[in-house]
Amino acid sequence: MTISIRELSIGYGQKVIAEGINCELFEGELIAIVGVNGIGKSTLLRTMTKIQPILGGKISILGNQLHDLTVSELSKLIALGLTEPLATKNLTVEELLALGRQPHTNWLGTLSKGDHLKIDSGISQFNLEDIRTKKCFELSDGQLQRVLIARAMVQDTPLIVLDEPTTHLDLQNKVQILKHLRQLSHSNKKTVVFSTHEIELAIQLCDKILILDGDKNPFGEPRELIEKGCFSNLFSSDLVTFDVKTGSFRIK
Repeated sequence: MTISIRELSIGYGQKVIAEGINCELFEGELIAIVGVNGIGKSTLLRTMTKIQPILGGKISILGNQLHDLTVSELSKLIALGLTEPLATKNLTVEELLALGRQPHTNWLGTLSKGDHLKIDSGISQFNLEDIRTKKCFELSDGQLQRVLIARAMVQDTPLIVLDEPTTHLDLQNKVQILKHLRQLSHSNKKTVVFSTHEIELAIQLCDKILILDGDKNPFGEPRELIEKGCFSNLFSSDLVTFDVKTGSFRIK
């Protein structure tokens, strides 16, 4: 098991916005976190990565309690991609990927032969050869998202956490990014967890889904959640209904 979450409460300061969250995530799984706006998806990811404190319950990563892990230790366990823009887009694709090796380099940041092999592997696996020397500001949104996911892979951590990796992308790029994530989790035996509004795509492509609904917060395989009717209560029934047969939402 990569990460275990037990009776977790999350929020800001003393304000709890979601509680009673339980799930176990294993290697080789692609997991989506879905829910309406403001329900706590990003807050959960920030809590899982120790950016925000746990308000209740426990999180353990590879058997270690999250609160006991140092920043240095976490950087070797978790690769994190949040929605904040890059501090600088003046780096080339290759230079950005090289930053993913920082937790593993010496104090001078010198890249070893093994580090260069990891970078080359990321470029190859995510089809970045043609844009390897391009500056990040020259890339399309879809290309940049691929690069950021490749950087997470290059960091070579057992857990990869991404906040809304398909935001602002067209449908083709959304599907391509999620397929890359599935490939990354299955082929490289990584645990990849991400937040998304693309619920129908998550149902088709993910191994497990956590639904933040402000109540029971169900977790499981998509088919299991569909059979239990967990998606039917996600949105107002006056506007949208969930078709169990097709696994899609319909406007009333």
